Amino acid sequence: MAMLLFLAACGGQASPRPVATSSPATASATSEASGQCSGQPTPAQTEGPYFKPGSPTRTSLVEPGMAGTRLALSGRVLSRDCRPIAGARLDFWQADASGSYDNAGYRLRGNQTSESDGRYALDTVVPGEYPGRTEHIHVKVQPAGGGTLTTQLYFPGVSRNQQDSIFDPHLLVTMQNAATGKAAIFDFVTSG
Repeated sequence: MAMLLFLAACGGQASPRPVATSSPATASATSEASGQCSGQPTPAQTEGPYFKPGSPTRTSLVEPGMAGTRLALSGRVLSRDCRPIAGARLDFWQADASGSYDNAGYRLRGNQTSESDGRYALDTVVPGEYPGRTEHIHVKVQPAGGGTLTTQLYFPGVSRNQQDSIFDPHLLVTMQNAATGKAAIFDFVTSG
């Protein structure tokens, strides 16, 4: 079932875009590339203390019995001239629904490569608030042969956003309810 989502995450004007919410793979395959792009690079943010190299390649971070609201995150990796970037590596890591990071293994950590149209799709859970921080997902985006953008994504309507010292409203995902939880969209614009 498709639902109408609005794409404003890359800093441009919002533009309607239908997205299938049954799974990120379906969303990626059926989305139209009609979102607008400002060409402004996605703001970089701190890596934080919990990045761990060597995450497994996967499009779903959800494990059996995992607590939390399911989140289907999808979008595109774009150049500053708003062209899709194929083959960009996206590395995701986050806290679980209770705000805890797995520092011993690779729970809620994974990487993937953007498709030929720049699209990526990730199944995960909405992260909990880590002490002193609002809900967020860490991301590293690295186009083939290019520099790495390290940033964080945030969620609209979270009361702690304004209390978080590094919160940036330019990094808010566009989010809607979905049949299985939540669906979110964010396009990354890289400068290299």
